Amino acid sequence: MKHLKSRSQDLRSLFENNITIEYVAEPLKAVSAEAEVTEVLQWMQARDFDVVGVESGDTITGYVERANLHKATSGKVCSDYQRVFHPRELIAISTPLMKLLPILQQTPRLFVLDCNQVTGIVTCGDLQKAPARMLLFGLVTLLEMNLLRLVRLYYVDNSWQKVLKPERLQVAQRLWRESQERNEATDLLDYLQFCDKRELVLNQPELLEQLGLKSKRFGERFLKSAEQLRNRLAHAQNLVSGSSWTDLISLAEAMEKLLILCEEIE
Repeated sequence: MKHLKSRSQDLRSLFENNITIEYVAEPLKAVSAEAEVTEVLQWMQARDFDVVGVESGDTITGYVERANLHKATSGKVCSDYQRVFHPRELIAISTPLMKLLPILQQTPRLFVLDCNQVTGIVTCGDLQKAPARMLLFGLVTLLEMNLLRLVRLYYVDNSWQKVLKPERLQVAQRLWRESQERNEATDLLDYLQFCDKRELVLNQPELLEQLGLKSKRFGERFLKSAEQLRNRLAHAQNLVSGSSWTDLISLAEAMEKLLILCEEIE
């Protein structure tokens, strides 16, 4: 069991520390500080840009927002409407994506610093990209692995079979027999689905307490949300279909905390 716990921690570290903002950020388009505002507004509308950088020389020194340019009068230039980057709006390109998530709950966008120069922009929409999906899928997969580890730990001598609903046990047994026919079968436990592992873990009051789950009902709702996210990821669906970015980010943070608590149980 210890080697499984260690492997989970290593994999979590790999996902959380090596998938950085660099892999999801978009280059920040920029216009000259002397560009006429009315022309820039038309250009932004045609490309559906909400914000563009303002460039002086070869350096992006600030930005303009499309919403603030609508009342601009003829002859005005971008420097008249330029906003200076606030430190709270900036984030390093090497920042792990997992650390970006809670920040995006507070702001619609962040500007990306690379070698002390603003070069990119990142928004919640960028979480739909493959690297962010890999991070989330890695979290939920590791969580499921740890749920199975806890089932093995807390249910000795196949005692879990008496807890699982008969129809769910039959599904696992059918999958196990099919694998046997292909000479691929391992342990019957390996053929449990996410919902089975959830049910078995939540049936242990001691585990509920150790995992910081307020109640069995709370744990069921939370783990069902994790399973639904896993399914959306597996089928390349919109990550916030029927939900919101705030909910998704909160779920990701909660999964990470639960995963850490799982890893601490021996």
